[in-house]
Amino acid sequence: MIIYISASYSLGDVGGNIRRACLAGDELLRKGHTPLIPHLSHLWHLISPKPYEVWMKIDLALLGRCDALLRLDGESKGADLEICEAESIGMPIYHS
Repeated sequence: MIIYISASYSLGDVGGNIRRACLAGDELLRKGHTPLIPHLSHLWHLISPKPYEVWMKIDLALLGRCDALLRLDGESKGADLEICEAESIGMPIYHS
């Protein structure tokens, strides 16, 4: 399955949040899945910053192409929006 990783990006330590999402991606990969880690757009944002709404539009479009969503623990407005979208399309949601 292609599994979208939904977790905090900007709240707290951005680098630590990206690392955590990547480590979750590693675990999904080991289990035979294909992780989609939206946190990896961080480099793109450093090169060509875009407003929050643009990133969320991109993320939600990518989410719609996935088979499931993995929601990591922690507060996140964006992850909450991703959960709402996944629920609205009947996508399976897994929690850490």
